[in-house]
Amino acid sequence: MVISSSNSYSKSNLDVVRLNTGNKINPKRFTQNGQIQIYQSSYRGSYSSIISDSLRNAALGRKVLLIQFMKGGVKQGVNNAVNLCGNLTWIRSSHSFDHYNSEEIENNKSLKKSIHESTIELWNFCKKELQSGENDQVILDEIFLAIEMNFIDKDDLISTLENRFISGDVILTGTDIPKDLLLMANQITELRS
Repeated sequence: MVISSSNSYSKSNLDVVRLNTGNKINPKRFTQNGQIQIYQSSYRGSYSSIISDSLRNAALGRKVLLIQFMKGGVKQGVNNAVNLCGNLTWIRSSHSFDHYNSEEIENNKSLKKSIHESTIELWNFCKKELQSGENDQVILDEIFLAIEMNFIDKDDLISTLENRFISGDVILTGTDIPKDLLLMANQITELRS
């Protein structure tokens, strides 16, 4: 079951504002930032519909960036992005939390450091992309878990979202979502089983 709520305003990406300067009307274009959408669930692994939507959007010609913070794989990371449909860039952490159990991570300081560093590398890449204006949609999968585990600073995420320069949507997924991020969202969707 999906329950969704959104703020009631809807604007096109480019609004034309007419400025009256004397007898002359000067139209000015102001680029609007896209919406911030949050998908929350009580359990991990419930975001396959968002990932399939990103693939559909890429096939329709939108430039999509999908970042999975807590999942990784062989030869993954910022330098080994997977490109699909010519428009979807899919990046996973080079050293992922999901490959190990939490006890193993806590007992191995070098492993914990490596996972932390690869997550920070991914986050720094995301910040640049959010400020570049190059993508129509950016999906930050399980970013709230990365915040909960102190890999990413919540205030850094808020600041980055407030200062982003993309005209497309930013989609954030996770379980325990901080209230101040919920207040920033244009749309909040709760996924239930």
